[in-house]
Amino acid sequence: MSTAIAIAEIPAESTRSDAENLGAEITELCSYIYAAESRLLGLIREFDEKQYWAKLGLFSCAHWLNFKCGIGMKAAREKVRVAHALAKLPKISEGFAKGTLSYSKVRAVTRIADESNEDYLLMIAEHGTAHHVEKLVSKYRTAKRLQDAEIANEQYDKREVTFFYDHDGCLIIKGRLPPEHLGPA
Repeated sequence: MSTAIAIAEIPAESTRSDAENLGAEITELCSYIYAAESRLLGLIREFDEKQYWAKLGLFSCAHWLNFKCGIGMKAAREKVRVAHALAKLPKISEGFAKGTLSYSKVRAVTRIADESNEDYLLMIAEHGTAHHVEKLVSKYRTAKRLQDAEIANEQYDKREVTFFYDHDGCLIIKGRLPPEHLGPA
């Protein structure tokens, strides 16, 4: 199939309204699932913040989710991460709670969202597909890494150490070193 969107032929015995009705029922159910997932993540955040998992003898909230809810460890860690990220993103959290944003989109945008870009990412999540949102987040993270590398290179290029002796013979040393060349503060 060479096109991104395929036009499916509807069997002769069904009508377009049957397809539309079934599609509407599926999207409505998805909205309920997204809202329930939002509630679940709120409870996970509270459970983790109160460290109830430790009182039950487990190593982390992700371990508890794995053990008690049957969620794989990677997915459980991601749910805990997203749950905590949503606490700082009220608009995205609201869209998720209303069922207008899917978990896939929320998971992606919480990797890069903060208060400075929340509105923009919310707009992208509301109007783009999950694939578009994932791609945008991936490109943003790549650009950020490159920008961080440029800053590190600039700091490295500006490094210097100078010294001189003052009037009484003491050695005076002055330096500018990138953070990674310094020991712990």
